[in-house]
Amino acid sequence: MKNFKTVFSAWDGEKLVGMVCAMDDGIMNAYVHYLLVDPEYHGKTIGRTLVNMVKDKYKDYMRVVVVAYDDELHFYEDCGFKKSDKCSPMFITSLWT
Repeated sequence: MKNFKTVFSAWDGEKLVGMVCAMDDGIMNAYVHYLLVDPEYHGKTIGRTLVNMVKDKYKDYMRVVVVAYDDELHFYEDCGFKKSDKCSPMFITSLWT
């Protein structure tokens, strides 16, 4: 994660249980690349807290972007993100998910 501008983590003692990583252009746009929460800790507001930390850090930016899988849309909508009706994410990938 050393190349990410922003990394926030959540710990249970010495166990890493969550992490969010973001990059930004320094003035207008921030991009959330990873939000990871240990499945054993789902439902404990760890993900929401990490997202709120990113939103707070970039509160003066024009846009905070996340590309979410369809079955995760409700989580991000609950965190204040809105699905655009004017644009769609596009990407090239050689990895399968």
